[in-house]
Amino acid sequence: MILEPLIMDKLIAKVPIIQGGMGIGISLANLAGTVAKEGGIGILSTAQIGYQEELFEKSPMRANMEAIKIQFDRAKKIAEGGIIGFNIMAATLHYDRYVKRCVEVGADVIISGAGLPINLPELVVGSQTKIAPIVSSDKAAKVLLGLWKKRYNKTADFVVVEGPKAGGHLGFKAETIEEDIEGMDDELKKIIATVNSFADEFGKQIPVIFAGGVFDRSDIDHYIALGCSGVQMATRFVATEECDAPESFKQAYINAKEEDITLIKSPVGMPGRAIKNLFTERIKNKQIPIEKCRNCLSFKHCDRKTIPYCISETLLNAVTNNPENALVFAGTNAFKIQKQTTVHEIFKELTLNS
Repeated sequence: MILEPLIMDKLIAKVPIIQGGMGIGISLANLAGTVAKEGGIGILSTAQIGYQEELFEKSPMRANMEAIKIQFDRAKKIAEGGIIGFNIMAATLHYDRYVKRCVEVGADVIISGAGLPINLPELVVGSQTKIAPIVSSDKAAKVLLGLWKKRYNKTADFVVVEGPKAGGHLGFKAETIEEDIEGMDDELKKIIATVNSFADEFGKQIPVIFAGGVFDRSDIDHYIALGCSGVQMATRFVATEECDAPESFKQAYINAKEEDITLIKSPVGMPGRAIKNLFTERIKNKQIPIEKCRNCLSFKHCDRKTIPYCISETLLNAVTNNPENALVFAGTNAFKIQKQTTVHEIFKELTLNS
């Protein structure tokens, strides 16, 4: 089977693979730009995107606003005309400002999850930026697309369905995760039917992209056979030469065994999947005091008096300190990564006709 291009109106990706956004500091310009150059869609994560800027410690928000343009311009240059977008968590403090800034710099696409991005359509009015929500259930898809239709007479340009095998924050309950894994294909079919109904109403195509546990070509073929137009992959791109993460972070993936992939409780209020280490053991029954707040999450999602630890601090430690004592998000298949490779080699493997 030949992989067909991913078409979103006039925006066309030659290869139907989106590189998932990974914050903090994992998917920046080098990784996103290289993926886009190969024909996929490269995604920058806005989560503390400016952590390397001199201004960050004094004013994280200003540093992030500046870095959005810096990283986007760098990625576009590497991409040589390829598609570059942003992943913005709906739980982000000043979410509106982040979306508007990404539109301002020329984002091709914005993908938004970690909560329902209810007001995303009004934030991109007048732009060419394509928008996609991340949903994990048919209920969420119906609610969000219904709200967008009612409030804005607008629908998604594409939809990312994130399954329970994904890394990072999950839209599932930890206690039912195994059942959710077993039933995901059936849920995906329901979501596709829902999305198609909105596509018919608006007289347009709305591609559905599956994310979560997609690792090799057989996975891609499986989800396309179910009705998807493409896939989103994040974990697979971490241990590449082009990934923006430090070598110590990449090595944590290479060294991970299947039993090392675990679920943790995130301050965002969702379960998360990460690589087991000293930090994940430490937070099981202990609250870690916040030394410095960087105002990353909305107050609705972060009660500074009760959260178990600071999500920004622990993710920053993973890329600036020792990842053994930090949060290292990873998907269920991270253990399959045995060595460092390149983005080109991964695309070569994934695009071989099957």
